[in-house]
Amino acid sequence: MQRVIPIESPFFIKEEELEGVPDWQAIFGNDHPLALEIGCGIGDFIVKMAEEHSERNHIAIDFYNKGCLKTCKRVDKAGLTNVRVLRVEARKFIAERIPKESLAAVYINCPDPWPKKKHRKRRMVNRQFVEFLREYLAPGADFYFATDFDDYGIDVAQMMPEVEGFDNCQAPELYSHDIPGYHRTKYMLKFMDEGKRIYFVHYRKA
Repeated sequence: MQRVIPIESPFFIKEEELEGVPDWQAIFGNDHPLALEIGCGIGDFIVKMAEEHSERNHIAIDFYNKGCLKTCKRVDKAGLTNVRVLRVEARKFIAERIPKESLAAVYINCPDPWPKKKHRKRRMVNRQFVEFLREYLAPGADFYFATDFDDYGIDVAQMMPEVEGFDNCQAPELYSHDIPGYHRTKYMLKFMDEGKRIYFVHYRKA
């Protein structure tokens, strides 16, 4: 059981304090579009995105308290007001707290690959999850998936064309090993230093 370290950042939201679908405009103090990072890790990616895209409100979620703590510290240090951090499970949070067709972008960077064959059904990104997520994406919203695990990257890349309602932003290729301007996380850079390739999948809701 992970030790829960209290997070005092004003940009951390305790899920138990929320009721139903929150008024995100009131929380952020504006009506900017929402972007969501699922699995924010240490927060390096979402901080860079929030700095570059001040026209969006960014929600960063992670299942681990330590990741949320580190993300909040980075957000606080950067002086950003357009990021909110929550420690939640992704599917439950989206279903209960995100208005349908409200997300302008979703980022999923290097999720747990569950490398053993018998465990692969536990992978978060599969057809069922993307079809579920589609309902919460606004028309024209971007879906980004990145992984260092070859099998996971190829599986998602081959699955995405089967999901209705999306356009491939890298067509005719199913994936790439680089997206210009897409920030590399600390873990991506570590994997690249080890000689691994990052698989990027980028689709847009039609």
